[in-house]
Amino acid sequence: MKRVIGLIPLVDDGRDSLWMLPGYMEGVAQAGGLPLMLPLTAEDAALDQLCALCDGFLLTGGHDVSPALYGEQALPKCGDTSPQRDAMELGVLRRAMAHDKPVLGICRGIQFINAALGGTLWQDLPSQRPSAVCHRQKPPYDAPAHTVAVLPDTPLYRLLKTDTLAVNSYHHQAIRDLAAPLEAMALSPDGLIEAVRHPGQRFLWAVQWHPEFAYRSDPAARAVFRAFVSACG
Repeated sequence: MKRVIGLIPLVDDGRDSLWMLPGYMEGVAQAGGLPLMLPLTAEDAALDQLCALCDGFLLTGGHDVSPALYGEQALPKCGDTSPQRDAMELGVLRRAMAHDKPVLGICRGIQFINAALGGTLWQDLPSQRPSAVCHRQKPPYDAPAHTVAVLPDTPLYRLLKTDTLAVNSYHHQAIRDLAAPLEAMALSPDGLIEAVRHPGQRFLWAVQWHPEFAYRSDPAARAVFRAFVSACG
């Protein structure tokens, strides 16, 4: 039996619809998991049932994380937020951690996990923390945009066996203050935290880059998906 991986849905407010990028599902599937796009809900009974159903959860990209989650007012350059997603992911993350179920966060996922666990975010990198490093690349999105330094003595280093990794990048928010329970696993050349883990959980990892775009051509992206799905076994 394949492990069921619950994927947080992407939300299109303009079309009043939920959707999913194929790369999230295909990345999980090629790693041996059975991807399942979840309904958008923060209802306790529904989340309890979904947590019982799923062996792990993937927190996908999408809307900006609401600054209210980390006690700030939205700045003019903060993008659209999704209160429904914030509420759902908070419920999913709390349940997954309580039951020690694996979680992988991607892009918004790393930002949300950090904010939910007590950290803060840069609401808009270009206006708050300008840099020569390209954090919001143009297509093709599977091409590397910059490198990250993989920190030694971390599970990511042990997985990839390299201290430098070329990654793609498409974001304008990022970790500002790291949440106390988390540990950094990779840094961009301008010092942004690009990967984290929670050492007190079986598997709670998050990356700022996009393995769902790169998994076809990038062995490191495939390795991250495999590590996640394997931890769900």
